[in-house]
Amino acid sequence: MDYPQIAMYIDGEWVGAEGRDSQPVLNPATGEQIAVLPHAGQADLERALESARRGFLLWRATPAQERAVVLRRAADWLRARVDDVARIATTEQGKPLAETRIELMAAADCLEWYGEEGRRAYGRVLPRPPGSRTLVVKEPIGPVAAFAPWNFPLGNPARKLGAAIGAGCSVILKPPEEAPASAMMVARALIESGLPVGVMNIVYGVPDTISRYLLRSPVIRKLSFTGSTAVGKHLMNLASERGIRTTMELGGHAPVLVFDDADIEQALSLTVASKYRNAGQVCVSPTRFYIQEGVYERFVAEFSRRASALQVGNGLHEGTRMGPMAHPRRLGAMESLIADARAAGAKLETGGEQIDRAGYFWQPTVLSDVPIHARVMSEEPFGPVAVMSPFKTFDEAIEQANRLPFGLAAYAFSTSAKQVMMVGDALEAGMIGINTTMIGAVDAPFGGVKESGHGSENAIEGLEACLVTKQISQA
Repeated sequence: MDYPQIAMYIDGEWVGAEGRDSQPVLNPATGEQIAVLPHAGQADLERALESARRGFLLWRATPAQERAVVLRRAADWLRARVDDVARIATTEQGKPLAETRIELMAAADCLEWYGEEGRRAYGRVLPRPPGSRTLVVKEPIGPVAAFAPWNFPLGNPARKLGAAIGAGCSVILKPPEEAPASAMMVARALIESGLPVGVMNIVYGVPDTISRYLLRSPVIRKLSFTGSTAVGKHLMNLASERGIRTTMELGGHAPVLVFDDADIEQALSLTVASKYRNAGQVCVSPTRFYIQEGVYERFVAEFSRRASALQVGNGLHEGTRMGPMAHPRRLGAMESLIADARAAGAKLETGGEQIDRAGYFWQPTVLSDVPIHARVMSEEPFGPVAVMSPFKTFDEAIEQANRLPFGLAAYAFSTSAKQVMMVGDALEAGMIGINTTMIGAVDAPFGGVKESGHGSENAIEGLEACLVTKQISQA
């Protein structure tokens, strides 16, 4: 399967760039243009909104069992094309094929799970005197506007489409401009599996233009967004104008606490792999490492050695462990944050520079003894850099871990049962991994606290976000 021509999907029709504003789509491993992305105009958005309005009326009346069949078939469509679709996603986003294949299978599982869970959107009957009753029922909220980022170009669209469609809603999805073809593949899976016209529309364009137009339409009743905290706050302001319900999965800056009694080999194996997965462009990437003094020097040295040994290259090439950054803006951000940390007194253990080749490659980087006032200790780098600082006591570690306004993910390593319980209670995050970095699963809620957002995707919480509760009293 070659890289496809990019098109929007509006009211059952694939719409290309002809006669519209457009922009190039670039391969981050080479910097070369691989496609042209169409921008939706006002007429396109109006057509998508009207299509979503009609699609919702149709889909909400479709039995949950029939909705589940479509989502299950779409999951099987993706699984049957894992290698072809993975190559498309790697070409436009950069991560190694091994990672993209895992992402595709998770996307398929997500679609299937939401289909099955949509059959269990139960209500309840409240006890009342004979001759009367009160029903509590769950109904789809209405057309959803969903915005997906570029770091997981298959997984994020699947989450947003699966939740809305499984709940009986229609959805207008705006995928990322940097990696649009992956969302097209998820859309194709749904279309070829029998999803009716109007239930799903796909548009591209300038994010602020698209969001303002959609969120001010009376058609849209729900907003789902994954992205930066700054943009999330902007969208929440727009949504508040019409009281639109929101699910916001925003930025993080995940702390990692490694205690003296931890299984250091386990901690190293898990955190090195997780830190440099997708070149660190993961919202739950472990980044701020707080290491207890007794094992600090050993941990930093071995972590740095393993980071420097990672093979960086084109994600399509065999043996690549880390691909490029998704776009050149990330290179500038990395350079600025690392220079600031070094000026503040941090020690560069390994990496720290852009790799001199075509594409947007950055060396796996480790900074040690990073002072608290360095920007990288407060600003999410969203790149392949791990920052290390020692701590003495449990209370000191918790204070540093909870210091920031973010609370998406946090990690801790310890073999003490008491300490494990204490750290799980003390950390302020929506997702906590203790002696593991595997915190994402289709049946587990994915979301943050504080300025990392509200609401959850995946699990029953993700479906509930697309449902409203109605109470019906009868006498």
